This record gives sequence, structure tokens and C-alpha cells, in this order.
Amino acid sequence: MEPLTEHRHVSGPVVYGFLRLANISPARAAALEQSLAEYCRQHELSLCGLFTERIVTINSAAFTGLMDVLDAPGTYGVVLPSAPHLGPKGIAAGRRKRITATGAKLLLIRKDAPVQTRHRHPGPGSSPSQHRGHDPAPALEAES
Repeated sequence: MEPLTEHRHVSGPVVYGFLRLANISPARAAALEQSLAEYCRQHELSLCGLFTERIVTINSAAFTGLMDVLDAPGTYGVVLPSAPHLGPKGIAAGRRKRITATGAKLLLIRKDAPVQTRHRHPGPGSSPSQHRGHDPAPALEAES
């Protein structure tokens, strides 16, 4: 009798990690690497490489290497802890477009939720400031 699929080593879709680690402590860097590995394990993804950027430039060696592997057959996507790991806003937008243009999925462990303000009509005898607030953002939202 053959073992169940859950007991066999089955490769999941191939992904590559990307971390921007400018001014990050070694402990924080290790924690971020661990979070990528754990996310991939939970979502049955094969983390086949990790590109680490310590100095952000438009075409850093780490990002250029990432773009090179995204052209390889069988590559599913890129996994990042959060969108800011793509770089500052001016650089990140272009990088996001370049990644998605390859057909690769962009997987964010934590999505940064936009801040939303609730609009309520104040009741009698209450001030408008008592009814203003922000919707809570989820602590972890994963995309697979």
C-alpha cells in the first residue's frame, strides 16, 4: 500500500522571497527570513531562493537577480513580508509593475490596509468626535 499524499514529499509552486533590509538588526532580518519560510510552508509553496537588498537602488543586484529568476519556467511568484519591502514608493510602484508583467504572482504575508474613517451621524446630545474612529485592520491577511 502506498503512503497517503500528505506523507509524501510533494513540491508546491516555486516562489522566491525578497527582503529589503536597510538598517535592520540581524535578529530582525532572521525573523523576517523565518516568516517567509513559515508562510511558504503553511501555503505549500517551495521557497527556492531569497533575495536580500541592503541598499535600495532602482536596479539593485538583488532585484535584478529576482527578475532573472522570474523568467525561469515554472516560477509561480514572489513572496514578501509586506509591500514596503519593494522599496520606497517611487521605486516600489515600478518594481510591482515589472514583477507582475512577468506573470508572477506577488504574495504579501501582511497587506497594509488603508485607514478608513467611519461616517456616522451623531445622536442627540453627543458630539461628532465621539463617533469618529478607524476600522480595525487585520493583523495578518495572507494571499495564496
